[in-house]
Amino acid sequence: MSTPASWNPPVFYQPSNSEETFTIPPLVYRPYNPESPSWSKTSVDTIVGTPPVKSETSIVLEKLPWDGYLEEDIPDKTQGKVMRDLRHLVFTIYDRLFGVVLITNMAILIALLVYGVNSQRLGLIAVANIFVAIMMRQDYVVNAFFFVFTSVPPSWPLWFRLLMARVYHLGGIHSGAAVSATLWLGVLAGQGTRELARGGEISVATVEITWIILMFLAGIIVFAVPALRSKSHDTFERVHRFMGWTATTLVWAQVISLTNDWKGDASLGYALVHSAPMWLMFIITGSLILPWARLRKVPVRAVVLSDHAVRLFVNYKVFGFHPRPVPGSFSRVSLDPLNEWHAFANVPVPGTDEFSLVVSQAGDWTKELIRNPPKEIYFRGTPVAGVLRVNIMFRRVLFVATGSGIGPIAPCLFEKRQPARLLWTGANILKTFGADLVDAVKEADPDACIYDTRVHGRPDMVKLTYKMVKDFDAEAVVIISNEPLTKKVVYGMMSRGIPAFGAIWDS
Repeated sequence: MSTPASWNPPVFYQPSNSEETFTIPPLVYRPYNPESPSWSKTSVDTIVGTPPVKSETSIVLEKLPWDGYLEEDIPDKTQGKVMRDLRHLVFTIYDRLFGVVLITNMAILIALLVYGVNSQRLGLIAVANIFVAIMMRQDYVVNAFFFVFTSVPPSWPLWFRLLMARVYHLGGIHSGAAVSATLWLGVLAGQGTRELARGGEISVATVEITWIILMFLAGIIVFAVPALRSKSHDTFERVHRFMGWTATTLVWAQVISLTNDWKGDASLGYALVHSAPMWLMFIITGSLILPWARLRKVPVRAVVLSDHAVRLFVNYKVFGFHPRPVPGSFSRVSLDPLNEWHAFANVPVPGTDEFSLVVSQAGDWTKELIRNPPKEIYFRGTPVAGVLRVNIMFRRVLFVATGSGIGPIAPCLFEKRQPARLLWTGANILKTFGADLVDAVKEADPDACIYDTRVHGRPDMVKLTYKMVKDFDAEAVVIISNEPLTKKVVYGMMSRGIPAFGAIWDS
């Protein structure tokens, strides 16, 4: 087990009149025995602490940051259970955005069905929804949203900042528009079939293409259902990518065919130039191509932290005009660009042109990457802002990380943009992530609470987080952990009136 180079083992004094001293080897954990005169509590959170003051009459007991947290009272949740669960679990901001988009589209559909509609107008609305769905996942659009919403200064009212900080729920607009587009295409297919049967303007080709597009989009939606997506995320990605590309090509054919059907006496070229769906398709196609146009295979310097984690260092200048990654952003990397991509947080290395990605074992792909670190790896698109970027909107922040969650949080901690405190839990943290990273974290936050679950057992994360919020007087909590624990802590804080933010697993 490695030891931080900057740390000297603390000296402990015998509880006697003797001046003889002894040291405890670094990070050797043993149960505390009050009957023994030569024992003292120590833990990973004190590895760079100040040596205890000499005492000739009593042993030195270092108080741990979490001591007694289980005995401390935690306030009751606000509101009744039904209202509370509806607000924080059922109708999240993501769900509300999804609902607003879907209900708006359904209202428009009902109005059009009442007053009359033709296939040309249905085609325009379907393409408009596809346009919104794709743009809400475009890297530069996402970054623009984050830039605007997180520009709210910390001096503004908390309720307004809390609302703006939910910008990472904008995926609800993507999902709402995608489902709406599919419904519009279903109506278009039905209307087109009816018009065709009555000898209307629409052609057989347009109707056939519409039905095929509808099947592709329905397939994408099925694989995007959260339960199915989480079970087979790689399959979801491939379906989303290849069926999406195919559907886009077919929409081009549909737009041209439908425009030709309704062009009247004008030439097809003239009709296309004056066709709104055509121009939307140009933007959609450009948005899909742009990330792949910036596909790069770049050299990486791998530092294996343990058999559970590796840190990949990259010089951002190899990307040409790519911007320097900012804290709270992530990059997409791959060893096989057509089949699978994985997102990891960017960790800028202060004073250098490098940034790093901390990869911990979470599946077959990461396991193989740790065992056989690559010398080169593919990057796609540009660094994209994520949930952690909202931390800049708050005056005092508690960061909560479990295991490799420290990767995304570390750069925000290193940035020192505002007073921040870290709660980091995990098994064998020093052994797993290495002395360099632990040292850097402790330097950024000397009072960080680093809780080793192998030594102290699994904590009650809601109670421990609440204690640290109160001790530090944090204005907000940002957590990076697994899905169940993230949802539990965010709910536990929000239901008690404490702003809390965490990933929502919507992609």
